[in-house]
Amino acid sequence: MDFIDTWLKPLNLSAEMLPLVKSILSGLILTLACILANLVTKLIILRLVHKAVKKSKVAWDNRLMERHVFTRLSHLVPGVLLYYGAHIFETDGFSGWLQRMAVAYILFAMAWSVHALLNGAQDIYRGVSFSASRPITGYVQTLQLLLWAATAVFAVASLLNRSPAGFLTGMGALSAVLMLVFKDSITGLVAGIQITANDMVRIGDWIEMPKYGADGDVIDITLHTVKVQNWDKTISTLPTHALIQDSFKNWRGMQESGGRRIKRSLMIDLQSVRFCDEALLEKMKGIASLKPYLDARLREVSEWNKEHQIDGSCPLNGRRLTNLGTFRAYVEAYLHEHPSIHQEGLTFLVRQLAPSEKGVAIEIYVFVNDIRWVKYEEIQGDIFDHLFAAISWFDLALYQAPAGRDVRVALSDT
Repeated sequence: MDFIDTWLKPLNLSAEMLPLVKSILSGLILTLACILANLVTKLIILRLVHKAVKKSKVAWDNRLMERHVFTRLSHLVPGVLLYYGAHIFETDGFSGWLQRMAVAYILFAMAWSVHALLNGAQDIYRGVSFSASRPITGYVQTLQLLLWAATAVFAVASLLNRSPAGFLTGMGALSAVLMLVFKDSITGLVAGIQITANDMVRIGDWIEMPKYGADGDVIDITLHTVKVQNWDKTISTLPTHALIQDSFKNWRGMQESGGRRIKRSLMIDLQSVRFCDEALLEKMKGIASLKPYLDARLREVSEWNKEHQIDGSCPLNGRRLTNLGTFRAYVEAYLHEHPSIHQEGLTFLVRQLAPSEKGVAIEIYVFVNDIRWVKYEEIQGDIFDHLFAAISWFDLALYQAPAGRDVRVALSDT
């Protein structure tokens, strides 16, 4: 200020103009000083910091640099300079107001830096092996929300030159409004805690939630939303609390078990089911995988019929093998020999279901030992291709609803 007085003295300014000119010059000098300090910080100090980070052998500082933590911290320098330089103004009221503005700016610059620091910490955490099962995105967003709320309160209190405690007391009447505004955030936070504590969903899990059109892999879990990349590569976004309130299917158990289920039925025409005669039995004995079953069953049936003196002239007397039961045994033997089917530890079942208007169903309930979708479909397709072709060997026929061509052929025959 002495320098400004000395420089303005030869101008012989009036008493009214002198304070105004001094204030303008002081403001220009302070503004230039803040700009210069910011440039020096960014062009010199930040470059040195970035070079040191690149040369460092640790990885966490690179994450902080990618999130611009150090760049945002540089904004504190002009704020601090403005706070301590405000005293050059001779007007106490203006000087105090400028200092309060500087405090608010410093608070927001610090919050901006801490916001980036939290994002950087989350990036570092994602490199940990258990991060997928324990996501912290919701917690980080909650901390950021609280950070900005506290920053806003302290900044407004500084601008109004009031105590933050008194300012918060005055806001007590707005608590109901604030609860309404932050209702989704509070609900999302509670849901996120429950999801993590109960290990309901992890990043990378395949979940299915038809209500929201979600059927795919979880790619992100945040405070408010869960993003699911569907199999058609679209993204479904559902509220986090929906995973608590509504039901959904998580396929993680299938992936961890190492087996993917096949549950499909062959519909057999009931009119093709019959007892096995000698000709059919001789033909089926040529099936290598079925021969042990036939030998054991025929011996068992023969001994039982002989023991009970059954009259063999009628096939309904005593015990007989049927083509349907023999086919079921063949399917089981075929699957036991298949290298892509789990033989132990997971359910292995070939069963007959209740008959219906479409015939009788032979259901295959087994697990493929390759959970990859493409390979699973290939294995399942190969199995049923074989069974479709093999069923005629047992003098059985698959049920198929009549099509237009079948009707035309039937009409032409008549």
